[in-house]
Amino acid sequence: MTSKEMNFHMKGKKIDRVILLILDSVGIGGLPDAKDYKDEGSNTLGNIIKTLGGIVLPNLEAMGMGLIQGVEGLKKSSNPIASYGRMAEASKGKDTSTGHWEITGLILDKPFSTYPNGFPKEIMDRFKKETGLDYLGNKAASGTEIIKELGEEHIKTGKPIVYTSADSVFQIAAHEDIIPVDRLYEICIITRKIVDEYNIVRVIARPFAGGKGLFKRTEHRKDFSLAPTSETVLDKLKARGFPVVGIGKIGYIYGHRGLTQETHAKNNMDGINKTIEAIKKIKRGLIFINLVDFDMLYGHRNDVKGYAKSLEEVDKRLPDILNLLTDGDMLIITADHGCDPTTPSTDHSREYVPLLVYGKKLKHGINLGTRKTFADVGQTIAEVFEVGRINNGSSFLQKII
Repeated sequence: MTSKEMNFHMKGKKIDRVILLILDSVGIGGLPDAKDYKDEGSNTLGNIIKTLGGIVLPNLEAMGMGLIQGVEGLKKSSNPIASYGRMAEASKGKDTSTGHWEITGLILDKPFSTYPNGFPKEIMDRFKKETGLDYLGNKAASGTEIIKELGEEHIKTGKPIVYTSADSVFQIAAHEDIIPVDRLYEICIITRKIVDEYNIVRVIARPFAGGKGLFKRTEHRKDFSLAPTSETVLDKLKARGFPVVGIGKIGYIYGHRGLTQETHAKNNMDGINKTIEAIKKIKRGLIFINLVDFDMLYGHRNDVKGYAKSLEEVDKRLPDILNLLTDGDMLIITADHGCDPTTPSTDHSREYVPLLVYGKKLKHGINLGTRKTFADVGQTIAEVFEVGRINNGSSFLQKII
């Protein structure tokens, strides 16, 4: 046992388990370089509050969300139960994988490739040759809108629908009766190998069902992602024998690497239910959750009211998690980027993200300030579990134990 571990034990403050909860896309204001990403004025949480004239988030307020620099329109608790701050993204980019990878210690020098005008001929020629299929689409589009537009033609021709977005994604949609799900996955695996060299982070299978005018995406979506380009804190934890549980799309984001268990979730409420199940079963290590509905269902669709309602629903469920935590737990709540639903853009936004850190035996009310990188979370987790430093970030553990 190291002297540091002995100190933890002597103070009765040893941390055995970290619950890391990502509120996907809940940004809190533009970064200094937001203009370089055409995101000046973006403030996901702040603009939602301004647009609607308020939001009901009593549990996040009690933790100290309203005390974070730049957050306006929330109650400023005089006695917050958590410590609080905000984090800047050091990596280039503003997508899901970049944000999550940085949270676990990996900073990217260049952003992933995006194709707002569709994929180049060289990629699509290889797609046709190696899958044996022609295609429809090949443009940036909303997934729900493109199946409305091309779904009937797809059924007539059997050609899969290829599309992208502002993110680094190659998405392939197909009706489950025309291209069975397993075959669609095979097509995605072939495509994954094609686009590796183009630095495209995710290939996504987007199956749908239903008849004319009633097309609906099914729950059989599957992501085929690049694995992180260097070691993360997840890899270190797994190598040292700690349980590392990914809930939601965490497994996809990390290319199924660094995890000992993956649990999928249908939506935010299911994600919280699965988190509660994990807390009851997994007594040490890391439980890592992504709640994606904010981003996928509301941010990208500029649905301000839906986004706010979803935040309020999650806030109501936070006590269900807090009440299960033991003296040896640390709960970290943060985000991976912004996706401001009040702006004309439907893309992610380059924003600061909130940082809330709670533990029954940890200090509360500590202002952790503005962290220079999301990797401070990963470095803190590395220090908690004594697995050695990761490549980036500064731990805030000593400020709160």
